[in-house]
Amino acid sequence: MRLLFGHAIGPPWSAMDEAYAATFVPASKTRGGLVIRQDGSRLSSPPASLAGRTILQIIPRLDAGGAERTTIDVAAALAQAGARPLVATQGGRLISELQATGGVWAPFPAKTKNPFAMALNVRRLARIIREEKVDLIHARSRAPAWVALGAARLTDTPFVTTYHGSYAGQSALKVFYNSVMARGDAVIANSHFTAERILRMHPFAADRIRVIHRGTDFRAFMPEQVDAERVRRLRQSWGVAADDRIVLLAARLTGWKGQRVLIEAARRLVAEGLTDTKFVLAGDDQGRDSYVRDLRAQIAAAGLTDVVRLTGHCADMPAAYLAATVVTVPSTEPEAFGRAAVEAQAMGAPVVVSDLGAVPETVLAPPQVDPQARTGWRVPPGDPQALADALAHALALGETARESLARRARAHVRSHFSLERMCDETLGVYAAMIDAGLRG
Repeated sequence: MRLLFGHAIGPPWSAMDEAYAATFVPASKTRGGLVIRQDGSRLSSPPASLAGRTILQIIPRLDAGGAERTTIDVAAALAQAGARPLVATQGGRLISELQATGGVWAPFPAKTKNPFAMALNVRRLARIIREEKVDLIHARSRAPAWVALGAARLTDTPFVTTYHGSYAGQSALKVFYNSVMARGDAVIANSHFTAERILRMHPFAADRIRVIHRGTDFRAFMPEQVDAERVRRLRQSWGVAADDRIVLLAARLTGWKGQRVLIEAARRLVAEGLTDTKFVLAGDDQGRDSYVRDLRAQIAAAGLTDVVRLTGHCADMPAAYLAATVVTVPSTEPEAFGRAAVEAQAMGAPVVVSDLGAVPETVLAPPQVDPQARTGWRVPPGDPQALADALAHALALGETARESLARRARAHVRSHFSLERMCDETLGVYAAMIDAGLRG
């Protein structure tokens, strides 16, 4: 088992508590300028060394998405720490939210992938870095990361990247293009799965990887904060009767999210006698009309027209998780993190997930933990029978067992995947690099 910056890189259940306890602290200049606390202590307040510093994040646009949301969350944490958080981006509907949290928008054509425009952008960004006295730059997407890398080298500015996903492409050219996300002076991976992928694809980054799981703002995902009327209205909009149970798959409608697998699992469960249960596929089709037609045809062929619902995008996910009897994430390709499983556990919903990618890092299940420590079920991807069996177990939970599972799940995700933890650890990376005067 290889250890990177105090985090176990290998099966996500190995030495999990030790891995999560590791935290950056400012230190004298050592290899990478970074030292890890091994005593389990955590940053209780933002690093004082960031006060008065200017940190620049760069991202194509601030629209909906995990990287975009994290950009705003980190900008807010920087503002609270007394730093000046700049975000270089082309625009987007989240700009007003960025500014409301204390972030500063630096209009910049960061979305372009045109090589000539990117070359010009290097000088343009370097000028911003000098004029704004930027102390550190953090890139969250590939095209602007190449621009940021060039500007960082021109200005001798510490450069951080976050590897937000499993970037596609196996050709030598595409691997090289993707490699910019592993060229930071510190490389943040949003899961152990992502860190392992970086190691395989870009082994030169091995001594600079830092696993910082994506954080969730649990203030929005507290069962006691969700009014019963919100749940009632949502169930009504889905066409679900008050006494029906719900199996929820909340994801955009695309093949690898596992909708087909769930429909087949539903067919098998109904054939075995399951009643009073609706399967809700809540997600935007994003223009994938042919895929939606295929799903509807599969539902009709299975005789599930009255059982499976395609409900479109859901704007009230806390209410959706509370309405669900079981939440499933049956992805057939790896998730880089798996936000839905974390949010569902925070709301106390039993979860059944595919055992691949980063999702298993967020759900505790045998054989990696004792049965009494379970927070959900993990099943082989693309296996409708295994999915059906796990859903049947989750649906059969008695009230006492369900509440015990919910308590464990809430404690687990709030301890390891909170927004506060993510921001503390990210700001810790910034502080360590700035304090050490790190370069390349």
